[in-house]
Formats: sequence, structure tokens, C-alpha cells
Amino acid sequence: MNGILPVDKAPGATSFQIVTLLRRLTGVETIGHAGTLDPFATGVMVMLIGREFTRRSDEFLTSDKQYRATLHLGIATDTYDLDGQVTQRHPHVPTLHEIELAIRPFCGETLQIPPMFSAKKVQGKKLYDLARKGITIERQPVKVRIEIEFLSYTYPHLDILVDCSKGTYIRSLAHDLGIALGCGAHLSALCRTRSGAFTLENCVPHAHLKNPEFNLTPHLRRQ
Repeated sequence: MNGILPVDKAPGATSFQIVTLLRRLTGVETIGHAGTLDPFATGVMVMLIGREFTRRSDEFLTSDKQYRATLHLGIATDTYDLDGQVTQRHPHVPTLHEIELAIRPFCGETLQIPPMFSAKKVQGKKLYDLARKGITIERQPVKVRIEIEFLSYTYPHLDILVDCSKGTYIRSLAHDLGIALGCGAHLSALCRTRSGAFTLENCVPHAHLKNPEFNLTPHLRRQ
């Protein structure tokens, strides 16, 4: 029952809940993942079952990823996503041309500042622990690679497809695009469509893991 299992995470679920379900199904205690997703997000989570595979987590964590993201324009939040407190409302309705122009500078290699509401550690402390106490500290920008494909726009919702390198925060991209557009924005929906070589088509639906009779064996991968 050891191996790699790509799972299509359901909205509202946490990484810990998926690990718990897999422990019950497999009887294996050592289970990890190659990159978490926020509870509201959906899509590909690469689960690593057994010590042989959890030891390889860095191999998968460093892989490129792809996301389908929906930005809600006109409203900014402190967490940069739909779970945060509103910090700004702006009436400006960007045109499609403005959006196309705003997207371009974010493509290619760029520097991105991690959000305060993130698990990134600074001097041994997780940023979100500080943020929940109302503390904001300076964060060093991180070099990332981003490619953005425009999908659709019906105000206030802007849909984009993002291919990116390790360490990219799509919430930060949404927030920064909102600033560039002069109206503010937050991330209202997110689906990871690819993690390394694994796509949604490869995934086991999250709901299947809740069935105690579900047979994982045919879905487990060794490489």
C-alpha cells in the first residue's frame, strides 16, 4: 500500500483530513504530501504514502505547477483571498485592454513578496502566526517564474490560467494584479490543475477516499 497517489482535493477540505482518510484506508502511518492547498482550493494534491516516498517529498515539491484562478476585482482582503477581511473596495471597472496590459509585467521571471498569511517562516516564525496577531513584518522578495494565460472576464470575475515555479503564491499574484489595475482584487477560487507530471485526469476523487471499501492499489504509483 506504499506509493504516490494524486488526489483531486475537494473544496473545504484540509491536507490533514486527506492524510487521516488515507491512514484509515492503507493502515500506513507515514503519509505526507508534495505541496498543500488552502481549504477553499481544489485540485491536484500529490500524496506520498510510506517512508520510501515521503523521503522523496523535495523531488515533488520543487516541480512546476499549474492553476486555474478566479480573481474578484474591486475588493481587496487582508489574506488576499475570499477567507479574509475586506481592506478595500474600489468602484473602478477595468477594461479588457487594461487587464491585458496589467498581466504582461507579471509574466516571466519576477520577484514576488510572500503574503503575511502564509506558512512561510521568517526567523523561525510562521508568517500567518504573526498575521493573526495583527503583526506585519518586512518580507524579502522571492524570484519566481510565472506564465499567465487569459481565460475570461465578466466583471468582477477574471479567470486566468497560471503556470508557475515552486514558491509562487497565487494569492499574492491576485493581490498584486489588483494593485496594478487600480481597483484591488482577491483570489475567490483556485484549482491546481497540474503538479509536476500529475494532472487532474490522473487524480482519485477526494470523495472516493471516504469509502472504506475503496481499493487504492490500482491507483498507486511507484515513480
